[in-house]
Amino acid sequence: MRRHILTSLIVLCGAAAAASPAFAQRDRTNPVPFAHTPCSVLDYEPCTPTVCGIYDPWPCFPEINYPYGQNLQLTILTVPPQDQAAKYQKPDHDLDTIGDLFAALRACWSPPAADTAREGMQMSVRFSFKRTGEMIATPQVTFATKGIPADTRTTYLDAINASLKACLPLKFTKGLGGALAGRPIAIRYVDNRELGKQAVKP
Repeated sequence: MRRHILTSLIVLCGAAAAASPAFAQRDRTNPVPFAHTPCSVLDYEPCTPTVCGIYDPWPCFPEINYPYGQNLQLTILTVPPQDQAAKYQKPDHDLDTIGDLFAALRACWSPPAADTAREGMQMSVRFSFKRTGEMIATPQVTFATKGIPADTRTTYLDAINASLKACLPLKFTKGLGGALAGRPIAIRYVDNRELGKQAVKP
C-alpha cells in the first residue's frame, strides 16, 4: 500500500513540474538560429540550453558559439571618398590589426593607365598570406565585370598582381601573422574614375 502511495506521489510531482512556468518556458525554445527566447530571472537554466541530453523532456536546440567567418572581404576604390582618405594610407608601423592590413592593401593599389582602363570596371581576387607577409599563391580571379574584352581583364589582373607584388612582403606582427596565415582574403577592386571626362581634356 505504501509503495502504491509513493508511486502516486512521484507521478503527481512530475505533473506539477511539467506545468511549472520554468518548464513551460523551456518547452517553448525558439529553434530559429540566433533567436534568443527571453528568459526569466527565475529560470534555473538558459531558455536555449548550451548542453542537450537524450533524456531531456524539452526541445533541444543547443546554443553554439559559432566562430567568426574565415573569409576576409575588402573593397578598394580607385578614387576613395574624401571622408575615407585616411583608410587608404599605409600605416607607418608593423601591421597589427585587420584595419592595418586593409589600409595597407588599399594603399598598394595602382590602377591601369587611363588610356587602357575601363570606367566602372570591377574585378575580385582571392588569395592568402603566409605568417611572413608573403602570398601563398598567385591571386585567383573570382569575378570580373561582364561584357568586358579579354585584353581589358588581363590589363586589370596585371595591375592587381603588380600592385600587390610591389608591396610584399607585408610586415605583420607575430600575432597578426599567426591569425592571418592561410585565411582567404577576397578583394574587390572598383575603378570609379571618370575616365570619359579625362579623355576629352587637352
